[in-house]
Amino acid sequence: MNRNDAELSDYEYYEALYDPTKAERKRRRKPPSRPRHHFQPSEMEVVAELGDLEGLEGGFETTYQPGRHEEGWLLSSLRAFYDQALITDVLAMVKGGKEASVYCCAAHPTTGIPWLAAKVYRPHEFRTLRNDRIYREGRDILTSAGRPVKVTDHRIMRAIGKKTAFGRQVMHTSWLMHEYAAMEQLHHAGAAVPEPVAASENAILMGYCGDGQVAAPTLNEISLDQEEAHALFREVLRNIGLMLEHQMIHGDLSAYNILYWEGEITLIDFPQVTDVRTNNRAYGILERDITRVCQYFARQGVRCDADGIMEELWARYVQIDPNDRAEEAFRAIMDSVS
Repeated sequence: MNRNDAELSDYEYYEALYDPTKAERKRRRKPPSRPRHHFQPSEMEVVAELGDLEGLEGGFETTYQPGRHEEGWLLSSLRAFYDQALITDVLAMVKGGKEASVYCCAAHPTTGIPWLAAKVYRPHEFRTLRNDRIYREGRDILTSAGRPVKVTDHRIMRAIGKKTAFGRQVMHTSWLMHEYAAMEQLHHAGAAVPEPVAASENAILMGYCGDGQVAAPTLNEISLDQEEAHALFREVLRNIGLMLEHQMIHGDLSAYNILYWEGEITLIDFPQVTDVRTNNRAYGILERDITRVCQYFARQGVRCDADGIMEELWARYVQIDPNDRAEEAFRAIMDSVS
Protein backbone atom coordinates (compact mmCIF):
# COMPACT_ATOMS: atom_id res chain seq x y z
CA MET A 1 0.00 0.00 0.00
CA ASN A 2 1.47 3.35 -0.98
CA ARG A 3 1.32 6.49 1.08
CA ASN A 4 -1.68 7.89 -0.71
CA ASP A 5 -3.62 4.70 -0.05
CA ALA A 6 -2.63 4.73 3.61
CA GLU A 7 -3.90 8.27 4.02
CA LEU A 8 -7.34 7.60 2.57
CA SER A 9 -10.04 8.76 4.97
CA ASP A 10 -12.99 6.51 5.77
CA TYR A 11 -15.15 8.53 3.41
CA GLU A 12 -12.63 8.19 0.55
CA TYR A 13 -12.43 4.47 1.18
CA TYR A 14 -16.17 4.02 0.92
CA GLU A 15 -16.36 6.36 -2.04
CA ALA A 16 -13.77 4.24 -3.82
CA LEU A 17 -15.68 1.13 -2.85
CA TYR A 18 -19.15 2.29 -3.88
CA ASP A 19 -18.63 4.96 -6.55
CA PRO A 20 -18.30 3.15 -9.89
CA THR A 21 -17.32 6.35 -11.73
CA LYS A 22 -14.22 6.75 -9.58
CA ALA A 23 -13.28 3.12 -10.13
CA GLU A 24 -13.73 3.63 -13.87
CA ARG A 25 -11.36 6.62 -13.88
CA LYS A 26 -8.72 4.58 -12.05
CA ARG A 27 -9.11 1.75 -14.53
CA ARG A 28 -8.53 4.07 -17.48
CA ARG A 29 -5.23 5.25 -16.02
CA LYS A 30 -3.88 1.69 -15.97
CA PRO A 31 -2.05 0.28 -19.02
CA PRO A 32 -4.23 -1.92 -21.21
CA SER A 33 -4.15 -5.60 -20.41
CA ARG A 34 -5.42 -8.72 -22.02
CA PRO A 35 -9.23 -8.97 -21.60
CA ARG A 36 -10.48 -11.49 -19.12
CA HIS A 37 -13.97 -12.87 -19.44
CA HIS A 38 -15.50 -13.94 -16.15
CA PHE A 39 -18.79 -13.74 -14.31
CA GLN A 40 -19.22 -10.56 -12.26
CA PRO A 41 -21.51 -11.13 -9.23
CA SER A 42 -23.96 -8.43 -8.26
CA GLU A 43 -23.42 -6.30 -5.15
CA MET A 44 -26.23 -8.13 -3.34
CA GLU A 45 -24.67 -11.53 -4.12
CA VAL A 46 -21.35 -10.32 -2.75
CA VAL A 47 -23.04 -9.08 0.43
CA ALA A 48 -24.85 -12.38 0.80
CA GLU A 49 -21.64 -14.36 0.34
CA LEU A 50 -19.78 -12.26 2.90
CA GLY A 51 -22.66 -12.59 5.31
CA ASP A 52 -22.57 -16.39 4.97
CA LEU A 53 -18.84 -16.50 5.65
CA GLU A 54 -19.05 -14.20 8.65
CA GLY A 55 -22.03 -15.99 10.12
CA LEU A 56 -21.19 -19.62 9.55
CA GLU A 57 -17.40 -19.52 9.91
CA GLY A 58 -17.44 -16.87 12.63
CA GLY A 59 -19.72 -18.88 14.92
CA PHE A 60 -22.83 -16.71 14.52
CA GLU A 61 -25.42 -19.39 13.74
CA THR A 62 -29.07 -18.60 14.34
CA THR A 63 -32.12 -20.58 15.42
CA TYR A 64 -34.19 -18.52 13.00
CA GLN A 65 -33.69 -19.76 9.46
CA PRO A 66 -33.69 -16.77 7.10
CA GLY A 67 -34.58 -17.05 3.45
CA ARG A 68 -31.88 -17.34 0.81
CA HIS A 69 -32.02 -13.65 -0.15
CA GLU A 70 -32.41 -12.54 3.46
CA GLU A 71 -29.55 -14.43 5.08
CA GLY A 72 -26.58 -12.45 3.83
CA TRP A 73 -27.75 -8.97 4.79
CA LEU A 74 -29.39 -10.20 8.03
CA LEU A 75 -26.25 -11.83 9.42
CA SER A 76 -23.94 -9.05 8.27
CA SER A 77 -26.27 -6.41 9.75
CA LEU A 78 -26.40 -8.11 13.17
CA ARG A 79 -22.80 -9.28 13.28
CA ALA A 80 -21.64 -6.19 15.20
CA PHE A 81 -24.13 -6.87 18.01
CA TYR A 82 -22.93 -10.48 18.22
CA ASP A 83 -19.30 -9.36 18.37
CA GLN A 84 -20.13 -6.82 21.09
CA ALA A 85 -21.63 -9.60 23.26
CA LEU A 86 -25.10 -8.04 23.11
CA ILE A 87 -26.91 -10.94 21.44
CA THR A 88 -26.23 -14.66 21.12
CA ASP A 89 -28.94 -15.80 18.70
CA VAL A 90 -31.74 -14.69 16.40
CA LEU A 91 -34.86 -16.55 17.51
CA ALA A 92 -37.67 -15.39 15.23
CA MET A 93 -38.92 -12.69 12.90
CA VAL A 94 -41.41 -10.50 14.76
CA LYS A 95 -42.47 -8.26 11.92
CA GLY A 96 -41.64 -8.02 8.24
CA GLY A 97 -42.01 -4.58 6.71
CA LYS A 98 -41.51 -2.63 3.50
CA GLU A 99 -38.58 -0.73 4.96
CA ALA A 100 -37.25 -3.01 7.72
CA SER A 101 -37.89 -6.25 9.54
CA VAL A 102 -37.82 -6.79 13.31
CA TYR A 103 -36.36 -9.89 14.94
CA CYS A 104 -36.47 -11.30 18.47
CA CYS A 105 -32.91 -11.99 19.60
CA ALA A 106 -31.57 -13.87 22.60
CA ALA A 107 -29.72 -11.28 24.67
CA HIS A 108 -26.23 -12.04 25.95
CA PRO A 109 -26.28 -13.06 29.64
CA THR A 110 -24.18 -10.01 30.54
CA THR A 111 -27.07 -7.72 29.54
CA GLY A 112 -29.22 -9.06 32.38
CA ILE A 113 -32.31 -9.43 30.17
CA PRO A 114 -33.60 -12.41 28.18
CA TRP A 115 -34.48 -10.80 24.84
CA LEU A 116 -33.71 -7.83 22.63
CA ALA A 117 -35.36 -6.64 19.43
CA ALA A 118 -33.28 -5.98 16.34
CA LYS A 119 -34.69 -3.77 13.59
CA VAL A 120 -32.82 -4.57 10.39
CA TYR A 121 -33.27 -2.22 7.47
CA ARG A 122 -33.72 -3.61 4.00
CA PRO A 123 -31.03 -2.68 1.47
CA HIS A 124 -31.82 0.78 0.10
CA GLU A 125 -32.58 -0.48 -3.39
CA PHE A 126 -35.30 -2.75 -1.99
CA ARG A 127 -36.99 -0.20 0.27
CA THR A 128 -40.39 0.95 -0.91
CA LEU A 129 -40.90 4.06 1.20
CA ARG A 130 -41.89 6.92 -1.09
CA ASN A 131 -41.40 10.64 -0.60
CA ASP A 132 -38.98 10.25 2.30
CA ARG A 133 -37.69 13.72 1.39
CA ILE A 134 -40.85 15.09 3.05
CA TYR A 135 -39.52 13.94 6.41
CA ARG A 136 -35.85 14.69 5.69
CA GLU A 137 -36.64 18.36 5.15
CA GLY A 138 -34.79 20.45 7.74
CA ARG A 139 -32.91 17.47 9.19
CA ASP A 140 -29.13 17.16 9.42
CA ILE A 141 -27.37 14.36 7.57
CA LEU A 142 -26.02 12.07 10.30
CA THR A 143 -22.97 9.81 10.23
CA SER A 144 -22.94 6.28 11.65
CA ALA A 145 -21.65 7.86 14.87
CA GLY A 146 -24.74 10.08 15.05
CA ARG A 147 -22.85 13.30 14.30
CA PRO A 148 -24.04 15.79 11.66
CA VAL A 149 -22.10 15.85 8.42
CA LYS A 150 -20.51 19.25 7.87
CA VAL A 151 -21.86 21.18 4.90
CA THR A 152 -18.25 21.95 4.06
CA ASP A 153 -17.54 18.25 3.50
CA HIS A 154 -17.75 18.63 -0.26
CA ARG A 155 -16.89 14.99 -0.94
CA ILE A 156 -20.00 13.72 0.83
CA MET A 157 -22.24 16.52 -0.40
CA ARG A 158 -21.11 15.91 -3.97
CA ALA A 159 -21.79 12.18 -3.65
CA ILE A 160 -25.28 12.87 -2.26
CA GLY A 161 -26.01 15.39 -5.00
CA LYS A 162 -24.91 12.99 -7.72
CA LYS A 163 -26.78 10.12 -6.05
CA THR A 164 -23.80 7.80 -6.28
CA ALA A 165 -23.86 4.46 -4.48
CA PHE A 166 -21.77 6.03 -1.73
CA GLY A 167 -24.13 9.00 -1.51
CA ARG A 168 -27.14 6.71 -1.24
CA GLN A 169 -25.41 4.76 1.54
CA VAL A 170 -24.75 8.01 3.43
CA MET A 171 -28.46 8.92 3.23
CA HIS A 172 -29.47 5.40 4.29
CA THR A 173 -27.22 5.59 7.36
CA SER A 174 -28.57 9.05 8.20
CA TRP A 175 -32.17 7.79 7.99
CA LEU A 176 -31.37 4.99 10.46
CA MET A 177 -29.43 7.22 12.84
CA HIS A 178 -32.27 9.76 13.07
CA GLU A 179 -34.48 6.96 14.38
CA TYR A 180 -31.86 5.87 16.91
CA ALA A 181 -31.13 9.42 18.07
CA ALA A 182 -34.84 10.18 18.50
CA MET A 183 -35.35 7.04 20.57
CA GLU A 184 -32.36 7.89 22.77
CA GLN A 185 -33.63 11.41 23.45
CA LEU A 186 -37.23 10.36 24.07
CA HIS A 187 -36.34 7.40 26.28
CA HIS A 188 -34.16 9.66 28.40
CA ALA A 189 -37.09 12.13 28.64
CA GLY A 190 -39.46 9.46 29.93
CA ALA A 191 -41.42 8.67 26.77
CA ALA A 192 -43.00 5.26 26.23
CA VAL A 193 -40.48 4.07 23.62
CA PRO A 194 -38.18 1.02 23.49
CA GLU A 195 -34.83 1.52 25.19
CA PRO A 196 -32.21 1.89 22.44
CA VAL A 197 -29.19 -0.34 23.08
CA ALA A 198 -26.91 -0.06 20.05
CA ALA A 199 -26.85 0.82 16.36
CA SER A 200 -24.88 -0.50 13.41
CA GLU A 201 -24.77 0.71 9.82
CA ASN A 202 -27.93 -1.21 8.97
CA ALA A 203 -29.67 -2.17 12.22
CA ILE A 204 -30.90 -0.90 15.59
CA LEU A 205 -30.88 -3.02 18.74
CA MET A 206 -33.50 -2.09 21.34
CA GLY A 207 -35.67 -3.31 24.19
CA TYR A 208 -38.11 -6.09 23.37
CA CYS A 209 -41.85 -6.00 24.15
CA GLY A 210 -43.36 -9.41 24.75
CA ASP A 211 -42.20 -12.73 26.17
CA GLY A 212 -40.55 -15.90 24.94
CA GLN A 213 -43.76 -17.11 23.31
CA VAL A 214 -45.19 -14.06 21.59
CA ALA A 215 -44.25 -10.47 20.76
CA ALA A 216 -46.44 -7.59 21.87
CA PRO A 217 -49.23 -6.93 19.35
CA THR A 218 -49.93 -3.51 17.92
CA LEU A 219 -53.06 -1.63 18.97
CA ASN A 220 -54.76 -2.22 15.64
CA GLU A 221 -54.81 -5.95 16.44
CA ILE A 222 -56.77 -5.65 19.69
CA SER A 223 -59.94 -4.15 21.13
CA LEU A 224 -59.95 -2.28 24.44
CA ASP A 225 -62.65 -1.86 27.02
CA GLN A 226 -63.75 1.75 27.35
CA GLU A 227 -62.01 2.44 30.67
CA GLU A 228 -58.66 1.16 29.45
CA ALA A 229 -59.09 2.95 26.11
CA HIS A 230 -59.50 6.29 27.87
CA ALA A 231 -56.37 5.72 29.97
CA LEU A 232 -54.25 4.70 26.97
CA PHE A 233 -55.49 7.63 24.88
CA ARG A 234 -54.31 9.99 27.60
CA GLU A 235 -50.94 8.23 27.53
CA VAL A 236 -50.67 8.65 23.76
CA LEU A 237 -51.43 12.37 24.10
CA ARG A 238 -48.79 12.64 26.83
CA ASN A 239 -46.21 11.14 24.48
CA ILE A 240 -47.20 13.37 21.56
CA GLY A 241 -46.82 16.39 23.85
CA LEU A 242 -43.45 15.12 25.12
CA MET A 243 -42.22 14.75 21.55
CA LEU A 244 -43.33 18.29 20.75
CA GLU A 245 -41.49 19.55 23.84
CA HIS A 246 -38.36 18.17 22.17
CA GLN A 247 -39.34 19.66 18.76
CA MET A 248 -40.26 16.26 17.33
CA ILE A 249 -43.23 14.82 15.47
CA HIS A 250 -43.41 11.05 15.09
CA GLY A 251 -44.33 11.32 11.41
CA ASP A 252 -46.10 7.96 11.07
CA LEU A 253 -48.09 7.54 14.27
CA SER A 254 -51.12 5.27 14.24
CA ALA A 255 -52.47 2.16 15.94
CA TYR A 256 -50.07 0.19 13.69
CA ASN A 257 -47.03 1.77 15.38
CA ILE A 258 -48.12 1.48 19.00
CA LEU A 259 -47.42 -1.78 20.85
CA TYR A 260 -49.69 -3.05 23.64
CA TRP A 261 -48.38 -5.29 26.41
CA GLU A 262 -49.81 -5.97 29.85
CA GLY A 263 -51.89 -2.80 29.93
CA GLU A 264 -49.15 -0.46 28.69
CA ILE A 265 -48.27 1.03 25.33
CA THR A 266 -44.95 1.54 23.55
CA LEU A 267 -44.51 3.83 20.55
CA ILE A 268 -42.26 2.42 17.82
CA ASP A 269 -40.89 3.20 14.34
CA PHE A 270 -39.25 6.63 14.38
CA PRO A 271 -37.27 6.93 11.11
CA GLN A 272 -39.72 9.55 9.81
CA VAL A 273 -39.36 11.73 12.91
CA THR A 274 -39.86 15.33 11.82
CA ASP A 275 -38.31 18.50 13.21
CA VAL A 276 -41.21 20.82 14.00
CA ARG A 277 -38.95 23.88 13.79
CA THR A 278 -37.43 23.33 10.35
CA ASN A 279 -39.92 21.26 8.34
CA ASN A 280 -42.43 23.36 6.41
CA ARG A 281 -44.88 20.43 6.35
CA ALA A 282 -44.77 19.93 10.13
CA TYR A 283 -48.35 21.07 10.74
CA GLY A 284 -49.83 18.64 8.22
CA ILE A 285 -47.65 15.76 9.43
CA LEU A 286 -48.71 16.28 13.05
CA GLU A 287 -52.35 16.70 12.02
CA ARG A 288 -52.23 13.35 10.22
CA ASP A 289 -50.69 11.62 13.27
CA ILE A 290 -53.38 12.96 15.59
CA THR A 291 -56.20 12.13 13.17
CA ARG A 292 -55.06 8.51 12.84
CA VAL A 293 -54.75 8.07 16.60
CA CYS A 294 -58.17 9.60 17.21
CA GLN A 295 -59.76 7.35 14.58
CA TYR A 296 -58.60 4.25 16.42
CA PHE A 297 -59.61 5.42 19.88
CA ALA A 298 -62.99 6.66 18.63
CA ARG A 299 -63.70 3.07 17.58
CA GLN A 300 -62.85 2.04 21.16
CA GLY A 301 -65.49 4.38 22.58
CA VAL A 302 -63.37 7.45 23.35
CA ARG A 303 -64.87 10.83 22.46
CA CYS A 304 -62.02 12.77 20.88
CA ASP A 305 -61.98 15.89 18.74
CA ALA A 306 -58.96 15.55 16.45
CA ASP A 307 -59.23 19.13 15.13
CA GLY A 308 -59.50 20.61 18.62
CA ILE A 309 -56.60 18.55 19.96
CA MET A 310 -54.46 19.55 16.99
CA GLU A 311 -55.14 23.24 17.47
CA GLU A 312 -54.38 23.16 21.18
CA LEU A 313 -51.21 21.11 20.83
CA TRP A 314 -49.92 23.39 18.09
CA ALA A 315 -50.72 26.50 20.12
CA ARG A 316 -49.17 25.10 23.27
CA TYR A 317 -45.90 23.72 21.90
CA VAL A 318 -45.28 25.53 18.62
CA GLN A 319 -47.08 28.87 18.58
CA ILE A 320 -46.78 29.83 22.22
CA ASP A 321 -49.82 31.72 23.50
CA PRO A 322 -48.60 34.89 25.25
CA ASN A 323 -51.50 34.67 27.72
CA ASP A 324 -50.82 30.97 28.46
CA ARG A 325 -54.37 30.07 27.50
CA ALA A 326 -53.09 27.10 25.52
CA GLU A 327 -51.81 25.43 28.70
CA GLU A 328 -55.24 25.73 30.27
CA ALA A 329 -56.96 24.47 27.12
CA PHE A 330 -54.69 21.43 26.88
CA ARG A 331 -55.39 20.50 30.48
CA ALA A 332 -59.08 20.73 29.73
CA ILE A 333 -58.64 18.27 26.84
CA MET A 334 -56.75 15.80 29.06
CA ASP A 335 -59.35 16.14 31.80
CA SER A 336 -62.15 15.42 29.34
CA VAL A 337 -60.61 12.03 28.50
CA SER A 338 -61.73 10.14 31.59
